[in-house]
Amino acid sequence: MRIEAYNQISQAYNTSKASRVKGSGSAGKKDAVEISRAGRDYQVAKQAVAEAPDIRNDKVAALKSSIASGNYKVEAGDFAAKLLEKYEAYF
Repeated sequence: MRIEAYNQISQAYNTSKASRVKGSGSAGKKDAVEISRAGRDYQVAKQAVAEAPDIRNDKVAALKSSIASGNYKVEAGDFAAKLLEKYEAYF
């Protein structure tokens, strides 16, 4: 085993000495963040979706009245097609 090689490696990784990084002299400048137009549009759209209700009460009321009056009809073929479409990945 070569001790000289070990000494060179230990000197390369010697972290006991503190080194100073010289600044660029721009201590008065501040960092700034600028959001792009697409980012602002995304933020507005996301807020609009968050504020929208999860349940559309007008649609629910119309369906409830159709079911209650007996006028709500579902075709068996349409129902089966929707089921297959939804669960197609499981087959």
